[in-house]
Amino acid sequence: DAGRILIDGQNVAEATQESLRQAIALVPQDPALFHRSLSENIAYARPEASQAEIEAAARRAYAHDFITRLPQGYETLVGERGVKLSGGERQRVALARAFLADAPILILDEATSSLDSITETQIQEAIEELMEGRTTIVIAHRLSTVRSVDRILVFRDGAIVEQGSQAELLARHDGHFKKLHAMQVQGLILDGS
Repeated sequence: DAGRILIDGQNVAEATQESLRQAIALVPQDPALFHRSLSENIAYARPEASQAEIEAAARRAYAHDFITRLPQGYETLVGERGVKLSGGERQRVALARAFLADAPILILDEATSSLDSITETQIQEAIEELMEGRTTIVIAHRLSTVRSVDRILVFRDGAIVEQGSQAELLARHDGHFKKLHAMQVQGLILDGS
């Protein structure tokens, strides 16, 4: 039996690729950046955006400060695949792109994996603001990333082994999520492993 994926009651199989692309903002672990300026890379989400809108999105993603420190600021070319930027800087550009897109569906795939703890804490608040009022799918190994979501699905070997809110999952005495949480709190699991 084949399942269905419904978004707001609409079967995605019946949607056009273009409408799905317009409805989804994706922040992947390894963002795709183009050998273009930072402005153009952020505006990829919405090509008609003004420079003020691009900069506002960058501020919300905590990217504005590092961008303005670059010799050419927003006009700096990032190199093929963004090689002139660190992993954390690339992720912040991808987050700025998602803020600018303002899509009803947000997919965060290890979206903070390349950020240091201080930057992640700052950006987590912005991500929570971005998630407000939209369907969000968060794929994460860092359990701090999912602390404010409504429902967590825990996968093991490709199957769902637990689901519930963070409080519900932590209340289970022998749950997989609770064990992972305890190991991360104790520092036994490195981020992203």
